[in-house]
Amino acid sequence: MAARSKARKRAVDVLYEADVRGGDRLTLLRERIADGNPPVPEHTVRLVEGVAEHSARIDALIDAHARNWSIDRLPDVDRAILRMAVYELLWADDVPDAVVIDEAVELAKALSTDDSPAFVNGVLGAILAAEVPTGS
Repeated sequence: MAARSKARKRAVDVLYEADVRGGDRLTLLRERIADGNPPVPEHTVRLVEGVAEHSARIDALIDAHARNWSIDRLPDVDRAILRMAVYELLWADDVPDAVVIDEAVELAKALSTDDSPAFVNGVLGAILAAEVPTGS
């Protein structure tokens, strides 16, 4: 598994755990960094911090584009994957959009339900179409 793929998986783990525990994402991230076993990749830090910084906008976008699903009703792992991917799509200019979506779909295949990859792909595609100017 490529380094950024591992970093994304680790970011989803942190986001998922914080969500399930009802804890603060950044506090949990700092705990994982302090543990250091395994080390937390820099890209994981960037993703979790980005989700925390833009959480209101990210959740509003997911809520608006997840047809017939409110963000609170989504499976916890899907919510974590979507949050991480929306941050990366809209604020990480060094990662191609297609790569972000593909990585999110692969995480959904590995971590969630049989229906989740198509759902994640659809939500991210809709957000990308609505939020990113053509040619970006």
